[in-house]
Amino acid sequence: MDFSNKVVVITGSGQGIGACTAVEFAKRKASVIIAEIDEEAGREVEALLQEQGLDALFIHTDVSNEHSVKEMAFAVAERYGKIDILINNAAAQTQGNLFTTTIEDFEYVLRVNVTGAYMCTKYCVPYMIGEGANIVNIASTRALMSEPNTEPYSASKGALLALTHSLAASLGPKIRVNAICPGWIETNGWKKKKDRKFVALREKDHMQHLTGRVGVPEDVAKAITYLTSEDAGFITGANFVIDGGMTVKMIYEE
Repeated sequence: MDFSNKVVVITGSGQGIGACTAVEFAKRKASVIIAEIDEEAGREVEALLQEQGLDALFIHTDVSNEHSVKEMAFAVAERYGKIDILINNAAAQTQGNLFTTTIEDFEYVLRVNVTGAYMCTKYCVPYMIGEGANIVNIASTRALMSEPNTEPYSASKGALLALTHSLAASLGPKIRVNAICPGWIETNGWKKKKDRKFVALREKDHMQHLTGRVGVPEDVAKAITYLTSEDAGFITGANFVIDGGMTVKMIYEE
């Protein structure tokens, strides 16, 4: 898959799945915009790609702030003249339970994870003027199943799935919109340098998956590049669960 002459905006791409996806698109000759609130992380990814002669641009972006999102989209269009692909990846979550999580914290998670994706779409779409325009929303298997005390995050990711098929209906046929629900993805190797650490995964962690291993960011990044390629031209409004089969595996206590 060659993304030459494609302009790709990826929110939250300073670390984790977003950073890996930025590298994947850049290797495939796209111009990559690292729309990230953490300047240190964003600059690291920008430098990593530029040192390899790849086209990357960091733009400080707070997806919870409408002005910041609008300015980001304008800056991309001013430099490149268009946007071809938008990956709504930026996300927030909280710690705590139903009684310790404040309403303000709950609303902030929704503002980043849902309203942020909506605002990025709203302000990027006017610049998506070429053929093969695409949006991919990064949801989570938390939209489909839960552990205790994940209400804000789960609610936001469920809403993001509904937003996906709604946008697919509104923006088609010009723009395809799809979602991905990653499962357990080990992202420590893709954190910014000062936060990276070795994580010792256990055999039972891997064996919770039908594939026999925990996922890595490359698993998701490659799915994203497929969904935004011409090979996926008949796919829109869909949700792809990338979880190694974890959500369909029946688990019994011994």
